[in-house]
Amino acid sequence: MNRRRVVLLGIGHTNAHIVKQWATDPIPNCDLVCISNHPTATYSGMLPGTLGWQFDDNEMRIDLASLAADSGAEFVIADTIGLDLSSGDTGSGDLGSGDLGSGKLSFSDREPIAFDALSIGVGSVPGGWQQHAESPLLVPVKPMQTFLQRLDDRLAQCMDKTKPHKVAIVGGGVASVEIGFCLLQQCQKRKLDHDFSIEIFTSGKSIAQGMAPRSIRRLQRLLTSRGIKIVTGYRVTEVDDDGVMTDDGIHHAADAVIWATGAAAPPVLSKLGLQTDDRGFIATNQALQSLSDPRIFAVGDSGTMIESPSPKAGVYAVRQCPILWHNLRAFLSDGTLREFVPQDDFLKILNTGDGKAFLQYGWFTAHARWCWELKTWIDRRFIQEYQVPRQEPSL
Repeated sequence: MNRRRVVLLGIGHTNAHIVKQWATDPIPNCDLVCISNHPTATYSGMLPGTLGWQFDDNEMRIDLASLAADSGAEFVIADTIGLDLSSGDTGSGDLGSGDLGSGKLSFSDREPIAFDALSIGVGSVPGGWQQHAESPLLVPVKPMQTFLQRLDDRLAQCMDKTKPHKVAIVGGGVASVEIGFCLLQQCQKRKLDHDFSIEIFTSGKSIAQGMAPRSIRRLQRLLTSRGIKIVTGYRVTEVDDDGVMTDDGIHHAADAVIWATGAAAPPVLSKLGLQTDDRGFIATNQALQSLSDPRIFAVGDSGTMIESPSPKAGVYAVRQCPILWHNLRAFLSDGTLREFVPQDDFLKILNTGDGKAFLQYGWFTAHARWCWELKTWIDRRFIQEYQVPRQEPSL
């Protein structure tokens, strides 16, 4: 019997779970290949805390080569440029068959890799940053692997100026709120908080939309009490060498612009030729399979279940882990696939950068030290599952 191959494109939350499971329960007669354009994966839940100097940088990172090696998988660093599905016949409409032949992923810097099943988990990028890419002020939050270093580099350039420094954060979601809180904490620890001002810009009516109105009001008060300004209802239309312009025609001075807008599809998805939703994310069925080809799964932010779309949030990627693991095995053995049913609500905990966190679950909210301790326990417990000690090559 010929061996088959499962390929993971992007090692985000869901695909990382597959690698971990493979270590103790590999799919029989099957090889695993992990593909990423970075040597590490960064856990988004700990990024703000690392920005606020609550964690060391290595605490939020997964060494992908070590994780793959521990599972007996091949790890490849490459830039994906295309997808060839012609070697398999997908016209039967049978979404459970694992006998469709192999497809191939193409790369800019190496030979193609064939697969019998492919799981795409390349995440998302902040929307709209590319049109401002020429500005030296711009620091997009993605790729997260390099965000903190890029921000440090930009802030170091600000230090050369004698005037007070201004940081603009574009995007009003919970990520922007956490970045604002934790950047301020870093400035305080560096004793630079009197030299820096932080301003959040959102085109929405408020920050943290999607949270309960009561939570939004409390978060707004917390931001204001710490001197973090909020500009709502206006879209940033331009980032130049001196700041940002909003669509009311007002120019706001800034020395650094952190771009943390809502999720947009990463460019690689447009190169694959698969059916997408209206935002460019891969369209899937309830079993997380691409509507274009049953050999392909799309998970986390990368995919959108057309019949029941859910917000682009890491919690859904984590919840998809057991579904993807079951469905990969079932697909390759002609078994029955399971459907993913996204939950209506989930625990939300925001790092407020002061040794506390803001928690919302249903009607309940709290802002306390114990909320931060709970968040830290959850985050560390999650990432430590994937932090395999680096394996040095044998002599």
